[in-house]
Amino acid sequence: MSHAKGDRRERELVNALDEAGFAVMRAPASGAATDRELPDVLAGDGESFYAIEAKSSAGDPIYLTGEEVEALIYFAQNFGAKPRIGVRFDREDWYFFHPGDLYVTDGGNYRVKKETALAEGTDFPEFTGQSEKVTLAEAAADGSVDDGPDEEILRVLNAVEQGVMDAEEAAELLE
Repeated sequence: MSHAKGDRRERELVNALDEAGFAVMRAPASGAATDRELPDVLAGDGESFYAIEAKSSAGDPIYLTGEEVEALIYFAQNFGAKPRIGVRFDREDWYFFHPGDLYVTDGGNYRVKKETALAEGTDFPEFTGQSEKVTLAEAAADGSVDDGPDEEILRVLNAVEQGVMDAEEAAELLE
């Protein structure tokens, strides 16, 4: 990723967090202006404080070195923030991960694939408290997901489809 694109994506994240009500700042050159390793973005809303390492990609997996992730965790612990990896793939929104949730390669680096980000990452609305992720199992447990037609309805519809029962007879049975 070019530095210009990375800088633009970081500014985009800062602006989005700001619009979502966070106090936010972008670290100067993400450590290049100092010998200390700094996260790309610091953000807080009075309840949650984050140190974020932001990465973006056109579609290829995103890799972080073990040193980058260790430095993020070290800084976050000392600062009193939650460490997060923010990833953005072209034509997708930001997704966030705790470093412990990332895939670790044999070489000790960290990887996020686009499919993983979309399936398992915390999306921007959930990250900023604007929505809450609900799993299919949770939705089914509270009755907000229909389990589909019951067995009796399926048997009647199959009978109509096979010509064993006419539509009027099926309608009477299903009333």
